[in-house]
Amino acid sequence: MSEISIEDEVLQYCRPGTRWLSSGWRGGYRTDPAVYNVSVPEEWDHVDLDAYGSRRRDRAGFDAPGPTLFTGVDLEHARGARCGSVEAVTTAGISNPAILPMVPDRQAATSESSIGFHPGTVNIILSASEPLTDGALATLLGTAVEAKTATLLAESGITGTTSDAIVVGCDGHRSSDDRTQSGDDKRQPFAGSATTVGTAARACVRESVHASLSSRYAETPSPDETEHGVTTTRRATVFEV
Repeated sequence: MSEISIEDEVLQYCRPGTRWLSSGWRGGYRTDPAVYNVSVPEEWDHVDLDAYGSRRRDRAGFDAPGPTLFTGVDLEHARGARCGSVEAVTTAGISNPAILPMVPDRQAATSESSIGFHPGTVNIILSASEPLTDGALATLLGTAVEAKTATLLAESGITGTTSDAIVVGCDGHRSSDDRTQSGDDKRQPFAGSATTVGTAARACVRESVHASLSSRYAETPSPDETEHGVTTTRRATVFEV
């Protein structure tokens, strides 16, 4: 399904002709031969991400274009999972948890006002070897986020970190092949949890997130044991529709 290479703390997930949707830096829809996950130094801070990513890819010897994610997790902790037509590769670190209490405590030790940039990050690259519509690809991204959230809640009681990112991909759109002779669109219109691709994606995300956390932590830390992060203490105003 793909070729995965790691050089100089840069992971290249090579899958030519893939249609991607990224929630990361300069995200959105694009068709590229590869996706990258770049491990950054511990003291790394805001930089020119385009230049930095390009420099790190060049130094690693990778010249194929593609979406680039950044993580504070060493790539020795990257883990993959496959199920049916779907494959996921994950790096998971939770040093900067994003906590969403159902009864917010305005006196919480960490809040929006104290957040800094401290990359822990759960980064996921997920691909499906079948064509999907752009709407279904967006649904697949949501399905992956839901699975990531459920796994992290079970593992550590958090919903994510302050810098999570996911890239999902499917077989690329080939204009001459996208429709049958009857004019029907061959691309799958759905990718939610009840679909074959959605179910496989949920399983892949669950297994790869769990495996990456297990690789990095002897015991997954609780939010109270982490140094950085954010707690949403604000309340929204509810109104009738």
